[in-house]
Amino acid sequence: MSINELESKCRELRELQRLIEEAQTEAETIKDAIKDAMGDSESVQAGGYKITYKAVTTARIDTAALKKTVPDLAVQFTKTTTARRFCVA
Repeated sequence: MSINELESKCRELRELQRLIEEAQTEAETIKDAIKDAMGDSESVQAGGYKITYKAVTTARIDTAALKKTVPDLAVQFTKTTTARRFCVA
């Protein structure tokens, strides 16, 4: 692929990313409107759609606290991974 083709693809990518961001923002606005309409209800039926908005509890390890309290244990269970990051600036 030539430099001109790469530049064109980057321009196209940026435009698509902008459109995705706009669509995500619009989707979040719609979600917020639906949540407001639901009030305190956890579940609502709207025609063919069942909408749920429930509290979900999760448990995660506080790695910062673990490293501070038991650093040897934190090192023992720390897994390092390597990945390539794609970025167009």
